[in-house]
Amino acid sequence: MTDWLWPLLGGLLTAAAAGPLGSLLLWRRMAYFGDSLAHASLLGVAIALMLDLPIGIAVTAVCLLVALLLSRLMTLPEHGADTWLAIMAYAGLSLALVLTAALGDDGHGHSLEDYLFGNLLNLTGTQLLAISAGLLLVMLVLARHWSGLVAMAIHEDTAQVDGWPVQRLRPLLMLLLAGVVAAGAKIMGVLLISALLVIPAAAARFIARSPGAMALRASAIGMLSVAAGIGLGIPAHLPLAPMIVLAGLASLLALMLWQRLRA
Repeated sequence: MTDWLWPLLGGLLTAAAAGPLGSLLLWRRMAYFGDSLAHASLLGVAIALMLDLPIGIAVTAVCLLVALLLSRLMTLPEHGADTWLAIMAYAGLSLALVLTAALGDDGHGHSLEDYLFGNLLNLTGTQLLAISAGLLLVMLVLARHWSGLVAMAIHEDTAQVDGWPVQRLRPLLMLLLAGVVAAGAKIMGVLLISALLVIPAAAARFIARSPGAMALRASAIGMLSVAAGIGLGIPAHLPLAPMIVLAGLASLLALMLWQRLRA
């Protein structure tokens, strides 16, 4: 039973947390942010393998540090946010590959591959407990600051005029995203975790008329994608993370077609 139960629970929790954060990313036109964090998080895997540290802790630490660094860099006037996101993504990925190559072939390739492409079927109860604790913390903080984060995402200057602490909310959003990326890296892999942030939120935009509705529907679409991807992938012996992404893409296309037919 645990062959599918742990993967299902882990995927559902990740999708539930990713929905509202993905919606905030789309409103801020920062869809690439999750991808940058995910690529940079691979550096945490390489550092953990080199220093023989727990991979989950190292990935979380690197994600949080990169998020804080990006929150500072993106305020500099010399370059736009997209430039810094691209630089951090490529820098983190390149450093990770160099460190991994320096380690040589000593049995670490499997661990690195798990974080590149995800390995839901190898998710243990202990790992699920740690991931769940991190994601629940993210969701509690997100619920506490939701109104301010939405105001900032829609229009930062207006939010500041209205009295929202934008200077604190900006890094908070990035830290919450780092938490989801770090938790979801084991489940979806660093190459695909950002898809679980962006695709369900993009699909929800076709059927939502308010920020709250979009966030809830993004979570629901993500969770349905997880259930469909696992339900179809396990019997067919197909990789689960890509199947989840394809299920989400099918939802996006179906909702887009439905809206066009209604218009």
